[in-house]
Amino acid sequence: MRILIQRVKQAYVVMSGKQVSAITKGLLLFVGMSKEDTENDLERLAEKVLSLRIFEDEQGKMNLNIFQAQGEILSVPQFTLYADLRKGNRPGFEEAADPKTAEGLWKKLNDRLRQSGLMVGEGVFGAHMEIELVNDGPVTIWLDSRG
Repeated sequence: MRILIQRVKQAYVVMSGKQVSAITKGLLLFVGMSKEDTENDLERLAEKVLSLRIFEDEQGKMNLNIFQAQGEILSVPQFTLYADLRKGNRPGFEEAADPKTAEGLWKKLNDRLRQSGLMVGEGVFGAHMEIELVNDGPVTIWLDSRG
């Protein structure tokens, strides 16, 4: 599982000209699933997302987690995080989980994040989306269940 995390002042998902999900201050997660991912990977990375201290305290230091910052999460499925460009210029996606498995794991991840009490908005699995965001920092973090 790979999660690209961006700290944002706001973010939203648009499809066919209509906003389908939005958050204010919080974390935008781009989430990709591999063929090898398990629920243990999901649990470990969910805990990491919830524990990351990447929000600024009163002194401007990154000391606060998403709860302390009173943030929200927007989770967007993105299989292209498993793009393989080692051969040629057209990406291959052999490492990505099949769509049915990936969608199930992604929804379980979102449910796990919601169990913490946070508001978790979602993109739309398998759809063409436009993601608009205002980076805060910018702060961008890469999580990988294999690394």
